[in-house]
Amino acid sequence: MSPPEVYSLAQTSITSHAFNADRSEVAVSLNTKDVTIFAREGHEWKATETLSEHDKIITSIDWAPNSNRIVTSSQDRNAYVWQLSPDPQTGRMIWKPTLVLLRINRAATHVRWSPNEDKFAVASGARAIAICSFDPEGDWWVSRLLKKPIRSTVLSVDWHPNNVLLAAGSADMKARVLSAYIKDVDKKPSPTVWGEKLPFNTICGEYTSPTGGWVHAVGFSPSGDALAFASHDSCITVVYPGGPAAFTIKLTSLPLLTLTWTTENSLVAAGHDCQPIVFSGSEGGWELTGSLDDPHSNKSSGGSRPGAPAAGRLNSAAFNTFRNADSRGISSGPGSAAAPATESELFTVHQNTITSVRLYAGVPGNVTQVSTSGADGKLVVWDVNQVTPASATGLAGKMAGLRI
Repeated sequence: MSPPEVYSLAQTSITSHAFNADRSEVAVSLNTKDVTIFAREGHEWKATETLSEHDKIITSIDWAPNSNRIVTSSQDRNAYVWQLSPDPQTGRMIWKPTLVLLRINRAATHVRWSPNEDKFAVASGARAIAICSFDPEGDWWVSRLLKKPIRSTVLSVDWHPNNVLLAAGSADMKARVLSAYIKDVDKKPSPTVWGEKLPFNTICGEYTSPTGGWVHAVGFSPSGDALAFASHDSCITVVYPGGPAAFTIKLTSLPLLTLTWTTENSLVAAGHDCQPIVFSGSEGGWELTGSLDDPHSNKSSGGSRPGAPAAGRLNSAAFNTFRNADSRGISSGPGSAAAPATESELFTVHQNTITSVRLYAGVPGNVTQVSTSGADGKLVVWDVNQVTPASATGLAGKMAGLRI
């Protein structure tokens, strides 16, 4: 098995990342109010530009591959669309920002371009989602708000392939599918398993997390006929509205924060357990397949070593030391032996929470590689065909299916 490509971009957390079309550049947020653009130079990434316009921490970034535009959202309640334009003084190409009129009074939390790249959705803490489109007469981006029946902060959004339907995960413990149809922008959509008549703000589906956790991530399958969402109760749920059926896998690991589909029957999710986990299935049922991270491989960085135990934050040497001390009633006060420095390392490539997983190579429905970024400042590219089975990683998941 070939090892993943590991790049240490910073000593601080990467809250979001997005690649350009040919993967020669990547835009990242290093938990600051600026966007840093890195360009590939051989086997390394070098910082080339800094985009500065926001006043507070940037929460999400998305790079439109066909139009080469970047959209950013921030805790300052604003979003900007960045486009390469010639500098009138020097003539060189620079990234120029255009402010988006969001009309929200809380932080913007997540942003994604639609498949046609003619609009984008901005989730927010204002219990609303801003659907933004370009107004050629005013030469600016305007928004319409999806509000009902959202009751709390929206944490993630994802577009259906038809460019109209939008999935949203919220802190009100709900995953929803809503219509973001804009009359002057979209063509009349064809009927789908989610419905036929789709005026703006139509609720096409609403699903509750299994045991009441925030819904951190949502994602449509490549066909758009299924929806997956990950919640803070360490569950991942796949919904088939045409069935209708829903399948939930309850994990014994920490919660997942981000996910992406690789084929119509498989997806990759990651989060607090510091490793990308693979799930596969169909309308007949879903299962946890394994991990893209091999805890037994000899990694050049990180705490993994030959013969290492199962990967994951709950299997780090430091965690096991505290767990054993607790079960035996051993004090860690003055006079107790200090744990070696290496015991704080995890048996995974990522040494902290994975904050974002994105498609890297392939096409929707046939993805061959994904990229992850994390709170450890690393950017990692994984081959999705190299999966370490769940039995070898110590991962466990209990699947339950139900009709809806």
